[in-house]
Amino acid sequence: MGAESGLYVGCVTNHILRCFISGDNKLLVKAFTIYIRPNLEYNSIIWSPYLKKDIELLEKVQRRFTKRLHSLKHYKYGVRLTCLGLPSLELRRLHFDLLYCYKIVFGLVCLDVNKYFTFTSLPMRGHPYKLYKAQCENLKRRSFFTECIVNVWNSLHANVDFSSLPRFKKSIIQVDLSQFLKCNVH
Repeated sequence: MGAESGLYVGCVTNHILRCFISGDNKLLVKAFTIYIRPNLEYNSIIWSPYLKKDIELLEKVQRRFTKRLHSLKHYKYGVRLTCLGLPSLELRRLHFDLLYCYKIVFGLVCLDVNKYFTFTSLPMRGHPYKLYKAQCENLKRRSFFTECIVNVWNSLHANVDFSSLPRFKKSIIQVDLSQFLKCNVH
């Protein structure tokens, strides 16, 4: 996200907070999720940041918005997110990555799974769709979607429902993925 984009998002966030007469947090959060969050998450599978400073820069938009909400400014960011029922933006990007990985693995997108992933032939605990993690020395390559999602994908428990995309989506929300997040929201 460039400086111009960040300035635009910040201006729109300010407009939402100033223009709504209602101080209802649910209404303001709804406006944020409709007008602001899509700009922050647009095409995140392709450009998803991997440097901590870039992740924090994106998260800062939601952090500042929630801090300005009525009766929440004295709480820490993680508590504000819990009170509002919002996940961190980093966690949402991780969920998007898992969903896209699911779509590739199960042929729901027009991509050949064999060009992006190799299934492991070794017997392993957990789910039966484990992916092979290749050794990668290049930092830029290591941060590429098909490289960085493998550890997260392989860590999913056997109780995650792989039977359909909606069931998978619902079941990964229950999984604790905090070990894969670079920024601490608390």
